[in-house]
Amino acid sequence: MNPARLFAHFCCLADAPEAIPRLRRFILDLAVRGRLVDQNPKDEPASDLLKRIQSEKERLMKARHLKTPKGLRDTVPITPPHDVPATWIWARFRDVAMIASNLVNPSDFLESTHLAPDNIEKGSGVLLPCATVRADKVISSNHRFHSGQIIYSKIRPNLAKVVVVDFDGLCSADMYPIDALIDAHYLQRYMLSESFVHQALKTDTRVAMPKINQTALNAIAVPVPPLAEQRRIVAKADELMTLCDRLDLARMERESRRDRLVASSLHHLNLPDDSKDHNDFREHAAFHLRHLPRLTVRAEHIQQLRQTILNLAIRGKLVPQDPEEEPAATLLSSHQLFPAPATEPWKLPAGWAWSSYGLLGKTIGGGTPSKANPEFWNGSIPWVSPKDMKVDFVEDSQDHVSQLAVDHSSTRLVPAGSLLIVVRGMILAHSFPAAISVVPVTINQDMKAIVPFRADLSRILLLISKGMKLQILRLVLRSTHGTCKLLTDDLFSLPLPIPPLAEQRRIVAKVEELMTVCDGLEAQLTITTTKSRRVLEAALHEALAIA
Repeated sequence: MNPARLFAHFCCLADAPEAIPRLRRFILDLAVRGRLVDQNPKDEPASDLLKRIQSEKERLMKARHLKTPKGLRDTVPITPPHDVPATWIWARFRDVAMIASNLVNPSDFLESTHLAPDNIEKGSGVLLPCATVRADKVISSNHRFHSGQIIYSKIRPNLAKVVVVDFDGLCSADMYPIDALIDAHYLQRYMLSESFVHQALKTDTRVAMPKINQTALNAIAVPVPPLAEQRRIVAKADELMTLCDRLDLARMERESRRDRLVASSLHHLNLPDDSKDHNDFREHAAFHLRHLPRLTVRAEHIQQLRQTILNLAIRGKLVPQDPEEEPAATLLSSHQLFPAPATEPWKLPAGWAWSSYGLLGKTIGGGTPSKANPEFWNGSIPWVSPKDMKVDFVEDSQDHVSQLAVDHSSTRLVPAGSLLIVVRGMILAHSFPAAISVVPVTINQDMKAIVPFRADLSRILLLISKGMKLQILRLVLRSTHGTCKLLTDDLFSLPLPIPPLAEQRRIVAKVEELMTVCDGLEAQLTITTTKSRRVLEAALHEALAIA
């Protein structure tokens, strides 16, 4: 597959992960290897261009009273990162550009457009909106830049943040204003390419905050085409990037239509109106199941499906009711029945009853043994914290305490079969972690445990807790510094739907069956995603090799 055929048929690959960004990088790769446009033997040779550039550079440096830039000695040969056409020439960055060093005090300017790394889009060279700042709002030194210069972020060069500006202004000291001695837009595109970024990263070993200094930047190898070809490359690259924009827009429109279809389908399944036609409900359920592979093409679709399954389960819509079964009101004693809510969250099926966390069992709070006493932390009893609440059944934890800690600290032993819930922490901003303790555990102060009055209630309580996530998250309070918490009174005042015991078992079994289907969809999605990514990479590799 050559590049022309690849572009013509790329719509077939556009849904692969990172397809459009990968195509943009591919275009830049073709450009800097001389494979994007044809060479013209009538163009002025790049070697002659470089001689003229050198003369112009010497004149500018003399006029500006500048010293020769630091870098590798001229006697050290350039090692080309890749092949280029015979009409091109390899040069060092310092041979084709001059790094401007114009640090100024912002107080010298009443106000100015200010450019920082965050104002440049990652990897594309697109300039984002910039702020106009007043002198009294900027206290650190900044660079003064001028229209036509390249602005390059020297912090984290792997982000490839580089733009050609068409206005004057100030930029942060984390950026280099650069005067290009070849076509500025061509040089900018090379600085966005993987070839340039790879060389920039090789020069710095710092992991936390990689940075490129002037010496390293000046030493980077740059492929220099004839000037006329540079301009043809820029024009062709712009044309293809516009094509990428259209492909990306088409992809987003496809995803938007699919998301609306998924949302509409799940909405009809989640409707709380019990007066609606049951045949209509079954029809929507059948439609969703029939088209499940097409409606679950992203991980969030499967997550929405899981939540819908739980929502249907706690509303009595997942399995049929049996009027011969013992009702939930008989299972629960009179003091375990929730007083009739003024407004029921939804109409319960026949045989169901409302209860609450506080009515269904004993509540145990959490605590943290003193870290100053090492004997509290040398035991084998799991000490569960929110970071351990990523599974439905907790068998172990990252931290452990001793029996001495249970006997002589604020932490208490929670029996196996208890429902563990998180009641404080930033995770409550979007999730309500709940799990069942498989073994006796202790918990930290950000959690509570519910010990149900019957051991066989724990599974349905876990399912209800997950199914009522949205209702529970509405109760979350945020402090002024952002901490999230659930007040006990609010949480225990929330009505919980309790099915008859026999129906509970059918619901749990059906949910497990459907969650297994979701597991299979996730596994297939992973396989499909991996395969499409490999097909895309193979197509790009082949096109580049043939070009």
